[in-house]
Amino acid sequence: MAKDIPRFMKAVLLVGHGGLDKLDYRDDVPTPSPGPGEVLIAVGGAGMNNTDINTRTGWYAQENRDATAVDAEADTVKPWNRASLTFPRIQGADIAGRIVAVGDGIASARIGERVLVDAWICNPSDRLADPVYIGSERDGGYGEYVAVPAANAHRIESALSDAELATFPCAYTTAENMLHRSGLVAGETVMVTGASGGVGSALVRLAKRRGARVLAIAGAAKEAQVRKAGADLFLARDTEDLVDAVEALLGGDAVALAADVVGGPGFRTCIDVLRKGGRYVTAGAIAGPYVELDLRTLYLRDITLYGATVTDAEVFPNLVGYIERGEIRPLVERTYPLSRIRDAQRDFAAKTHVGKLVLIPGA
Repeated sequence: MAKDIPRFMKAVLLVGHGGLDKLDYRDDVPTPSPGPGEVLIAVGGAGMNNTDINTRTGWYAQENRDATAVDAEADTVKPWNRASLTFPRIQGADIAGRIVAVGDGIASARIGERVLVDAWICNPSDRLADPVYIGSERDGGYGEYVAVPAANAHRIESALSDAELATFPCAYTTAENMLHRSGLVAGETVMVTGASGGVGSALVRLAKRRGARVLAIAGAAKEAQVRKAGADLFLARDTEDLVDAVEALLGGDAVALAADVVGGPGFRTCIDVLRKGGRYVTAGAIAGPYVELDLRTLYLRDITLYGATVTDAEVFPNLVGYIERGEIRPLVERTYPLSRIRDAQRDFAAKTHVGKLVLIPGA
């Protein structure tokens, strides 16, 4: 370890499933050392995501049929459905920073590189074969330092701050993977649910980058911000008979793709507004994971459903290119010092923000 890298660091340890009391801010956590093929990153910014709270509360357990929106205060949970999650764990998948040390087999020339981290550690020959997610199955960015495989630390040249860069990895990778997998192309109309959130606002921006027309669905109070993000059209999520409202706004047979991160009762709306041969893609279910589907609608209208979690190999490098070329811009709602992670999670769960909340480990 280099002389200027401390033996201990400040970090937040998730010590078990439960409420905010399970987040333990410490200043005596051993600084990780990069193993063979790894790099050590001084974290400049770490964005917050639904997955942070969902992991803490055990929301992902499949037997948890009543799960709806994230709840920062939840303390009654069901078991995690992946045995690979162990405690204590340092969360944080959105990592921007600079390489300060390298492990065996990695060129020392990489020290000093500014990087964004791809949180998916995958087998190159089969990305779906037991992938590992940084901040879940191994420690992430809610600390002053993090060690990751060198291949996951992507060099980036950008004038954006670390806090701004930290808005991209999880939300934008998720959104780009949704659009990549479902094949959105220029000229198509996409309906984006939850368009004011991290992934939702990323979907709006990335869909516009592809030349699509975007109909955004979000809370009525957030219309101005969502339109500023690039939405062409807007409907409030509590609009009476949303299907009729979409058809009145667009005309029939217009929506080629529904990009949904909300789920719950709104799933049926997403399906009903699709044109024949339309597609539906999801990477979230903040309004509830259990939905109703009439299979006759699915097959008689030739609709295709996509799930999108583990990213395709080209998604993250493409994203870095978009950022470097200024094709997408960050949206930081506010930043917090790492010591205020509980406040940040309360604010995140309140869902009054547009864009991203970012933790600053060194603050």
